[in-house]
Amino acid sequence: MDIEKLQQFLQDNNLPKFRLGQIQKAIFADGVSSFGEITTLSKDLREKMENEMRLLSFDVEKVLVANDGQSIKALLKLHSGDLIETVLISPKPGVWSACISCQVGCAMGCRFCATGKMGFKRDLTAEEITDQILFWRQYLKKNFKSFQNSKFEIQNYNVGNIVYMGMGEPFNNWENVAESIKVLTDEKLFGFGSRSISVSTSGIADGIERMATEFPQVNLAISLHFASDEKRDRFMPVNKKDNLENLRQALKKYFQITTRKVFLEYIMLDGINDTALDAKLLADFIYSIGNTHLLHMNLIRYNMTSEDLKPSSKTRTQLFKQELEKHSINATIRKSLGEEIEAACGQLAGKN
Repeated sequence: MDIEKLQQFLQDNNLPKFRLGQIQKAIFADGVSSFGEITTLSKDLREKMENEMRLLSFDVEKVLVANDGQSIKALLKLHSGDLIETVLISPKPGVWSACISCQVGCAMGCRFCATGKMGFKRDLTAEEITDQILFWRQYLKKNFKSFQNSKFEIQNYNVGNIVYMGMGEPFNNWENVAESIKVLTDEKLFGFGSRSISVSTSGIADGIERMATEFPQVNLAISLHFASDEKRDRFMPVNKKDNLENLRQALKKYFQITTRKVFLEYIMLDGINDTALDAKLLADFIYSIGNTHLLHMNLIRYNMTSEDLKPSSKTRTQLFKQELEKHSINATIRKSLGEEIEAACGQLAGKN
């Protein structure tokens, strides 16, 4: 929703200022799907707004719901014709987290990522980013009863957490990402707390430092995936500019500014990064940063997007976790959700 356009519309039509608050509440808090649903407005005004404005900056192309109701993926068509994805997951009843995109495609080129294979097309605007949350609020409200009747009973139909972990690298579109965070945390608009928002990066060092300064209460997640420069170079081109040493220094500076916990994401790839030696190198890297109590490892099952890469088995993943624990590193094996609906970044958009 373009707030400036809404304000201009009200001004052009000589409407009282209090109308802005009414409309914003209906859209951002109540989750209406159309201007026609805002019953505090006159019928004529609702019709005029329907004809002259749009609530969302895209059309919904496709929505896929997992059989267990715990993950939902939407393919969205922007007004430019480009396609983006957003995913909603519910790891437990009453908790909904939205993974949102910040770019069309991605320039980072990680070998295990479907979006990376698409290449970079363009940045999303702040409106296109925040509209993904607006869409999920509308979707959950509209479909709440159908979810109640499914196997997976939910207790809440509002989005509680937001993760910039969809298509694109947030720090490569920081101006719009930063603006979108301001909109999402605006009490008059979405009203999210900073601590309910997470930004995930492939490891851009200067972006990490900048975020610590501008949004010290927003959560940071780093897609680490490899604890050696040799492997990270091979699978993540970003490492050629920002290697593990640069990441180490960026995190040291990050902890000088904020004491927020940082999540290190680690996709488990069979025979590539899941050995006892990999676990030892990972533990060494974590200890070299310091503040180990503020670094948490998330071990993630690889959602296959490449035929030459396979996910580590459950047994191998568990053994890897045990190796980390031998070095006094706590780790969580993240539950895999959404494989049946192609929830991995870029899987759906890449096929269209």
